[in-house]
Amino acid sequence: MSKPAPVVTISQGTLRGSSGVDIRRNTFCKFLGIPYAKPPLGSLRFKAPLPPERWVGVLDATKEGDPCYQRDFLRNKAITGSENCLVLNVYTKKLPKPGDDLRPVLFWIHGGGYVFGSGSQIMYGPDFLVTENVVLVTINYRLGLLGFLSFEDPSLDIPGNAALKDQVMALKWVQKNISKFGGDPNNVTIFGESAGGAFVHLLMLSPMSRGLFHKAIAQSGCALNPWVRGVRGCHVVAEAMGLHEADDRTVYNALMQKTAQGIFEIQEKIRDRLLASELKPFGVVIEKNSREAFLEKEPLAMVLAGDFARVPLMMGYTVNEGTAYELFKKPELPEMPPIESTIPWYFGYDNDSPEAQVVADKIKDFYFEGKEYSKKTQSEKFTLLTDAHFLHGLYVTVISHINHAKSPLYLYKLVLETKLNFFKNLLDIKVPGPYHCDEIGYLFKNFTTPVIRTGSVEDISLRKFLRLWSNFAKFGNPTPEEYDPLLQSEWKPVTDTNLDFLYIGKTLTQMSNPDSERISFWKQLFSDSPAGKIANGSL
Repeated sequence: MSKPAPVVTISQGTLRGSSGVDIRRNTFCKFLGIPYAKPPLGSLRFKAPLPPERWVGVLDATKEGDPCYQRDFLRNKAITGSENCLVLNVYTKKLPKPGDDLRPVLFWIHGGGYVFGSGSQIMYGPDFLVTENVVLVTINYRLGLLGFLSFEDPSLDIPGNAALKDQVMALKWVQKNISKFGGDPNNVTIFGESAGGAFVHLLMLSPMSRGLFHKAIAQSGCALNPWVRGVRGCHVVAEAMGLHEADDRTVYNALMQKTAQGIFEIQEKIRDRLLASELKPFGVVIEKNSREAFLEKEPLAMVLAGDFARVPLMMGYTVNEGTAYELFKKPELPEMPPIESTIPWYFGYDNDSPEAQVVADKIKDFYFEGKEYSKKTQSEKFTLLTDAHFLHGLYVTVISHINHAKSPLYLYKLVLETKLNFFKNLLDIKVPGPYHCDEIGYLFKNFTTPVIRTGSVEDISLRKFLRLWSNFAKFGNPTPEEYDPLLQSEWKPVTDTNLDFLYIGKTLTQMSNPDSERISFWKQLFSDSPAGKIANGSL
């Protein structure tokens, strides 16, 4: 006889969920497609989200809601989703009974370069993490122009960062409702990868999200990565629509006449070249004339000043983060971007200036030693893109955190290669070492997950990952026990500029100063740059 479907009553009404089976063959409850904000339709398009509405009767929470309108990155010609996308999923081992202890909450923010992705089970299945006695939440948020369009004109009330305000609204929903699923609203850990990792860091910077979470894990992304920041999109969108030199209101009125497909077609015309030296055509902006801003200051200035939430933080990166370029670059772009385009825009150079060319020559000599790009130097290409797009920003973040915060910071480097490496299973690249997104396969079941045999390297590596991440969520320390026979290693927090980190391979090893020669190279480049001189070369 089958068990009755799980039912929960929250602030909006009653939900009927369903059951799943985790990798340890235990059942768990899942509630899918829960609205956490009012649908951003009609006059709410591009605007900050509003609180969710109540419903009458019982809401069917057995099916996932729509992702934001996007191109499917696995099936490039397929379009999926809708504008009605502000939904989340909750997974819990069991619903609480009177007297039960509430469990830590893990709140996942997906990546996807601002243009694709969702919290769906096909990518972020709960089957692994629910074994660790935590409550898991995955969310959808607005993407592309729908999530990142911004205007100067205050009367339009579209100052930008709607996607990040979506995430704040979802965190507010968690605070209000998660105890009904057995989750502890006073122990919420936000975590995300790539753009999701950057959003985690931005939530630490934003005054809007203070107090809504208690720990943070930023995987393969932070607010200081050069691809995070964007520009106000009016003139770019106007050109794409043939409305040359149109003002904000004209562009807005034209966009409001478009369908979601029409807005997507405009988005596709905008050149997002993913170059470190250029601000994105749409992305995170510093808000002006906003009634309630997500971000009013430059992230770099906030990080250097220590203006961020002082919560325990875990950060890390993979050997080949630069492989992200292969996923996002357009077919007409070169195999190797111009060297000068790898200089982060926040260094303060004019890309066409003689000074930028001098820096580009230094970068080429350091990474390619005078050789031209070819298949034989593909590894050097990915190392350069890793450092320019990911590692330097992470280093600045780490140093600032230990200079300003008393809360611990745990740093890792992923070198592990097994059949669970997610991105490496998709790309036809033979460069050794894990790729961008590869750690996802150790936290979530997804469409590439193989059969995991007990005692295999996949099984052992998976259990180690789950133990580290869930320990951090529970205790703010990934290795709280004096000795754990599974982990067999202590993960020490970073305490000074002699950077302690965990080397995550088939064994876990505590080491110091990851990639120190490359970090020193970029530290010097930044110190010598116009922006670095203003910052007194402190980093």
